[in-house]
Amino acid sequence: MALLFTLDPELTPALRAEIIDLWTDVSNAGGAVGFVPPVTAERVRPTAEKQFAGVAEGPDRLLIGRQEGTGELAACLFFEDQRFDLFAHWQLLKRVMVHPRYQGAGYGSALLAEAERIARAWGLAGLRLTLRGGRGLEAFYSRSGYKEVGRFPGAIRVAPGEEYDDVQMWLELR
Repeated sequence: MALLFTLDPELTPALRAEIIDLWTDVSNAGGAVGFVPPVTAERVRPTAEKQFAGVAEGPDRLLIGRQEGTGELAACLFFEDQRFDLFAHWQLLKRVMVHPRYQGAGYGSALLAEAERIARAWGLAGLRLTLRGGRGLEAFYSRSGYKEVGRFPGAIRVAPGEEYDDVQMWLELR
């Protein structure tokens, strides 16, 4: 099975609910997307609504991947514009998520490849993302061409005494 991608789908109430459910499931499976398990959709919703506002009002963009055949939302990410002219030549990838049931199926790599294809078509010079260090994510993103360009030791505190590095990664597109 493959993913069918859609850039800038209409942010209907149904799609918003699907993304919040995906975000909740990813978080509860240990995904580093802004929350610590256990988390509920009610906890995710306010953060999601802020992310949706950037898409609905612009200039942020949404990329979703649906499971071929079933149409189930399997993956998504947000292209976040930095809203500053000196940074207009690159964008930040936010909330890179693949549903836990599809982990290991290559959907994460496919999602990143589609994001890169889109960014190149837009003429961007690069894509940036941040991640929670120490969870193997550096190697995953490195396989898609991202390079570590910065690290803030212990900047992410998920609980007292449980801190992770905030890792900055960059994909050069030119």
